[in-house]
Amino acid sequence: MSKALELKALIDSGTIIQAPGAPDPLVARMVQRAGFPAVYMTGFGATASRLGLPDIGLLSQTEMTTHARDMARAVDIPIIADADTGYGGPANIMRTVEEYIQAGVAAIHLEDQQLPKRCGQRAGVRVISAEENVRRLQCAVESRKQNPLLIIARTDAIQSEGIDEAIRRAKLYQDAGADLVFVDGIKKIADVEAVAKHVSGPKVVSIVDGNETIALTAADLQEMGFNVVFYALSALFSAVKAVEDTLTAMKRDGTPKNRQSDMVTYAQFSELTGLSAYDALDDRYGWSTQR
Repeated sequence: MSKALELKALIDSGTIIQAPGAPDPLVARMVQRAGFPAVYMTGFGATASRLGLPDIGLLSQTEMTTHARDMARAVDIPIIADADTGYGGPANIMRTVEEYIQAGVAAIHLEDQQLPKRCGQRAGVRVISAEENVRRLQCAVESRKQNPLLIIARTDAIQSEGIDEAIRRAKLYQDAGADLVFVDGIKKIADVEAVAKHVSGPKVVSIVDGNETIALTAADLQEMGFNVVFYALSALFSAVKAVEDTLTAMKRDGTPKNRQSDMVTYAQFSELTGLSAYDALDDRYGWSTQR
C-alpha cells in the first residue's frame, strides 16, 4: 500500500492522527520510534535545520523536495509535507506535486499566502484572493493524476482577514477538490472551536507551543471533529533548549559531565540510526570478510 493510501486509511478510521513536526530525518526516526502514526515535515523546521534561518520562504522547491526524499528514506510511516505556496505559477505547482510524489510523501499542504511568505503564527501575513487560490488548488489536484497523494488546502487568512473569512476559504477550498483543509495561524481555543463547528469534512489543526491551544488534547480535538493534528514545533523547540543547556554547562564547567543524565548514550544513538544493520552488511560483504 502506498503511503498516501495508508494515510487515507488512517483518516478514514476516525481516530485522530497525531503528527509531530520533524525538522530533519533524524527527528522523523524518533517520531516513528515513539509510536506516532505519521510525521509532519515542517517548513519552519526544515529551514532551521538546513539554513539556520527563519521561516520566511527561503528554501527553494528543490531544497524542500530533497529534504522530503531524505525523510522518506528514513522512516516507514506516512509523511505530511509542507509545500509552501507551490513555488510559482501553474507549471511550478504541477512540478511541485510531481516532485513530492516522487519523493514518496503521503500528503502535502499548499497555502494561500502572498510572497514573500512567512510563518503563519506571525503578524503581517498577507493572502492572495480566495478565487485565485481555488484555481491553484484545482491545478494541484489535476497534476497528481491517478496518484493518491493527498492535497491539504491551507489558508492563512485568519491573521489579516479574520476567522470568518478563514472559514469561508476553507469551504471554498473543499469545493475545489482538496482532500483536507487546514486553517493555520490559530492561537485561540475559540477559533479552533469555530473551525470545528463551521467546517465539515476532513480537516487539520496545528497546535503551536506558546499559545492557549496547547491546552487541547488529541482527544478533545477528535471530539471536535478534526482528523489530523500537527505539533509542528514541539520537538524542534525541545531540542534547541536541550542543546543550549548542554553548551552552557560545558562552557561554564569545562566539561559535559554534568549533562550526561540528559543525553542518550552512544549505543542508544547507534540503535536509533540503525547502525547494526550496516555492521551486519559489512560483516557479510566488506573487505575484512575476504581475509
